[in-house]
Amino acid sequence: MEYFRPIAMTDPARPEGAMPLAGGWCWFDRVEVLSRAIPSRIIPASEVPAAVLHRLTAPRPAFAGLTMDRPRLMGILNVTPDSFSDGGRFLGAEAAVAQATAMAAGSEIIDIGGESTRPGAVEVPVEEEIARTVPVIRALRAGGLAAPISIDTRKARVAAAALEAGASIVNDVSAFDFDPTLGPLVAKAAAPVVLMHAQGVPASMQDDPRYGDVLLDVYDALATRLARAEALGIDRSRIVLDPGIGFGKTLEHNLTLLRGMSLFHGLGCALLLGTSRKRFIGTIGRAEAPETRAPGSIALALAGVAQGVQITRIHDVAETWQALRLWQSLNTDHLEDEA
Repeated sequence: MEYFRPIAMTDPARPEGAMPLAGGWCWFDRVEVLSRAIPSRIIPASEVPAAVLHRLTAPRPAFAGLTMDRPRLMGILNVTPDSFSDGGRFLGAEAAVAQATAMAAGSEIIDIGGESTRPGAVEVPVEEEIARTVPVIRALRAGGLAAPISIDTRKARVAAAALEAGASIVNDVSAFDFDPTLGPLVAKAAAPVVLMHAQGVPASMQDDPRYGDVLLDVYDALATRLARAEALGIDRSRIVLDPGIGFGKTLEHNLTLLRGMSLFHGLGCALLLGTSRKRFIGTIGRAEAPETRAPGSIALALAGVAQGVQITRIHDVAETWQALRLWQSLNTDHLEDEA
């Protein structure tokens, strides 16, 4: 089997015949052909099979009301006592609402989670997860927040309660592997969903992650999960895919996925990238404390945007928003006036 990775470009000197990447701000005129059996090779985009080329170039539909023709930021709000970066800071509803309101100035989606999925984390009871997240969602909607709210959960009952309270997106780090009733719930609710790749569960996923070829293995796994979601009646237009950086991956696995991120456009969905403050940033950047990893997080966010990633999940919203504005001013035809 062959895989086709578009070599994403943003240079304004765009050659005649260059193709738009996912209908967005990047273009490509060459593609790396990958295989498990033979060395990779570079071919002109014009030689890519028509069906593959269509998936690589077709504009992605709006997701939760947001067009995917420019980069979008998803702000992280952990209402947990033990998340790796900000555990305990926003556990109270008042602090959580204040943080979400501040993030809304620069991010277009607020992602609320009540269960840590950091390496080594243990499962949180459903009722506790609901008690942490639902009051915050209700308070944000009551306070007039109009931006899409994402519920970061693996569990159908939590997702149902969050959607009823005003959440509009389900973000499942297990891609329906953890709770088999979550997929049918999402289908019935017609909710947009983020499906992420993970090898194993948080409690043990970093013990000894192994792959034959991490880039192609993750691609195949996401293709399988995408097909399963479609079989449940979830339209591809409502699905965003996430390769799951740091979820059952070593530092080298993470770097390989980041270098090859544009491959995942071949799945025909918008992409989400979440690297914010993760451990490998601290290892490479010599930043022990998670809250000191903003510079590395921003560097990786912009690297993802340069490969056409539509949604970037972040802790440091104001800093990333500023960096993205500068990146856009240098790499696109115009600068959006919107946040």
